Amino acid sequence: MISRTPKRVKGLVIVESPAKARKIETYLGKDYRVLASMGHVRDLPSSASEIPPSVRGEPWATLGVNVEKDFEPVYVVPKEKKKVVQELKKALKEAEELILATDEDREGESIGWHLTQLLKPRVPVKRMVFSEITKAAIQHAIQHPRQLDEHLVSAQEARRILDRLFGYTLSPLLWKKIKQGLSAGRVQSVAVRLLVERELERMAFKSATYWDLKARLETPEKRPFEAVLVSVHGKRVATGKDFDETTGRLKPNADVLLLNEEQAQKLREKLASCDWVVASVETRDQVRKPYAPFTTSTLQQEANRKLGMSARQTMQIAQRLYENGYITYMRTDSVHLSDEAIQAARKAVKERYGEEYLSPEPRQFVTRTKGAQEAHEAIRPAGTEMKTGEELGLAGPDLKLYSLIWKRTMATQMAEARLRFQTVIIRADDTEFRATGRHVVFPGFFRAYVEGVDDPEAALDDQEAALPPLEENQKVVLDELEALPHETKPPARYTEATLVRELEADGIGRPSTYATIIGTIQDRGYVRKVGNQLIPTFTAIAVTRLLEQFFPKLVDYQFTAQMEEVLDEMAAGQAERLPYLRKFYLGKEGLAEQVKVSEERIDPRWACTLELAGVDAKIRVGRYGPYLEKEVNGETLTASLPDDLAPADLTNELAEELLRKKKDGPKSLGMHPEEDLPVYVLEGPFGPYVQLGEVTEENPKPKRVSIPPNLDPNTLTLEQAVALLGLPRTLGPHPETGKVVKAGIGRYGPYVSHDGKYKSLGKQHDVLTIDLETAVELLKQPRGTRTPVRELGPHPEDGQPVAIYDGRYGPYVKHGKINATIPKDRDIDQVTLEDAVAWLAEKAAKKSRSPSRRKSATRRSKKADQG
Repeated sequence: MISRTPKRVKGLVIVESPAKARKIETYLGKDYRVLASMGHVRDLPSSASEIPPSVRGEPWATLGVNVEKDFEPVYVVPKEKKKVVQELKKALKEAEELILATDEDREGESIGWHLTQLLKPRVPVKRMVFSEITKAAIQHAIQHPRQLDEHLVSAQEARRILDRLFGYTLSPLLWKKIKQGLSAGRVQSVAVRLLVERELERMAFKSATYWDLKARLETPEKRPFEAVLVSVHGKRVATGKDFDETTGRLKPNADVLLLNEEQAQKLREKLASCDWVVASVETRDQVRKPYAPFTTSTLQQEANRKLGMSARQTMQIAQRLYENGYITYMRTDSVHLSDEAIQAARKAVKERYGEEYLSPEPRQFVTRTKGAQEAHEAIRPAGTEMKTGEELGLAGPDLKLYSLIWKRTMATQMAEARLRFQTVIIRADDTEFRATGRHVVFPGFFRAYVEGVDDPEAALDDQEAALPPLEENQKVVLDELEALPHETKPPARYTEATLVRELEADGIGRPSTYATIIGTIQDRGYVRKVGNQLIPTFTAIAVTRLLEQFFPKLVDYQFTAQMEEVLDEMAAGQAERLPYLRKFYLGKEGLAEQVKVSEERIDPRWACTLELAGVDAKIRVGRYGPYLEKEVNGETLTASLPDDLAPADLTNELAEELLRKKKDGPKSLGMHPEEDLPVYVLEGPFGPYVQLGEVTEENPKPKRVSIPPNLDPNTLTLEQAVALLGLPRTLGPHPETGKVVKAGIGRYGPYVSHDGKYKSLGKQHDVLTIDLETAVELLKQPRGTRTPVRELGPHPEDGQPVAIYDGRYGPYVKHGKINATIPKDRDIDQVTLEDAVAWLAEKAAKKSRSPSRRKSATRRSKKADQG
């Protein structure tokens, strides 16, 4: 028998993901073997079971950091990564050198260092870096390797330790004082504070009403335009900016005329018969320069504004585009473009838009973000061909995001846009009206790209709204004059786009982590996303108040930004980590002592109780959610708050109504015709249900039946309630067996059954009206299959069907083994295949990050460990 020696290769190249590995291997050829580490190969212990036996009894063991020995981290290889490490070790034995090709950022550098510590290579080790996965870039990178950057590695390790100390020390305090499952984080808690402060501003806001006039006018040539009232008797008419947001009254220094309805209507009648004359015409020209190419932050903002994508979705799609060789690396603070990219973009502009749309000179941008990782380029299409998404064969969300990047890149090398703004003042009696216009003289880069805006009422730069030709002393004709009321608006809640912009502007965290942070604060129940608004919960307000009062420095914006600056200095080799970690965690002013002292001082009842201005009742944050509490004549009344209620939308009237309803008890729909007992509609922890009779000593468990999703509990009739209480109902004998087929509602919702076999019903089937024939057809389906509510089409990656199903906890989309809940604010009839693919990708990413089962200790430690 002939023994074969394993074939040696020139080099083992290690990247993070299999997709990246497959792509790179095609460019390097047979001399190199490319394998994936599947992300991090080792980390601090994530659960009690992962703590090594040798340190399990130490007081710092749960931290995973030896705070008594220079903050030495305890690293472990997670169970799911042990096989990966073994395969890498085996492959390394057959290689002449180890080439670390992990991402070119702090985290990628750290993964590379951990690989060397685990694999203990006896062959030369090289660091290969690239910002795009193209043949030219990969072959250049393999020929020009460097060494691991020890400063970057040390800074990333300090960041990881800092996040662990912060999360694991503060989170248990929140569990004790407010409720289990909460978490605190170095950036997370500050982001939540931003959202809470905006919600408190909305609570304090007092609206004001003011009136003005809008005129519809025409030139003698019948060219229409509009103008609004700006002054009366030479005095400016009040607008929204003149009011104090906290009082609803005019600001003390506002020298303006405030019109009420009566005054506005009288003025309208008076002006209806006056002459209208152009008093002045002002024209000014402006130039708009193209926006810088995308960074991580600006890509997240624009994808949210223009495509409705969450930061997490954006980064997942961008990761896929990068790994497939379509765009450059997506985690970057740099707006720099390589000379090759600039020339490629200029060539594409000239060919696709024409010479007149090309900027006279190549345009380069300067990165001004502090601590930016300048080695990277901005995010742009990979390579030098600059193909469109359609030419590359992209589809769905991938096409949308790639097109956004492609257009923004093209715009950087296009001519400036030229605009002309017009301001015309029209006089009528002793009043002045203003008309404004905008004309795009030359669109320039607008042909390719126009940046989105956060204000839904603001006009985009390229919108044409020119006035007709007007001259001074020219008479115009009044067509219609309206008196219009206006109400001042509270400060807008943050969207993902505006939150990312605010975090970056304040220097809090780094753009590469924003997607994770925004996802985490939603996962932890601190924030709900409704439409595009991020709404903090009552729990978020309680946690923020506790941190502000007892740990003000830790949620201080400036302190958090300074912490980020120190970490950047460590990465540049300009600061030592040990003195900083000691100061942060140890001593009288350190976090450990602060938490110890505060634990004795914080009253849990105070921590869980909120008193909001204008609401008489107290809000308590309980184990099962927030609820109202009020003392009335020596009796304590409580009532649950709706899950979808925003804190700023809670009024005293609503609170009193909820308490009254709870005190009065449920209203009866009427008497059951056969049982002669009242029938109630009630709300429980698992949803609405109907109940026959009241809870008494004789009848402690009256009959209850859940209300199925297709019935609205608010409009449920007595007849429907009686029918539900009569379930299960017999549909008839099965045509094949003669045994009874029934329809009912069980623990997992509506169903049909026959001979011990059960089949769940979707929203399209009504348990009260389903017939025998339909039930028999459903029962024929294989066990475990559900009938989709709606088929959306084939998945763009594998062609497998994507469909909407109705589940126990609401509608969801399904593709293969992945299910993703449809957001509550989305109508399932409006859900598109692209929506579903994005949700499924987000769910798949979350699923890959965490094992399907964890012990409670694991869950708690995971929740605590947030940065």
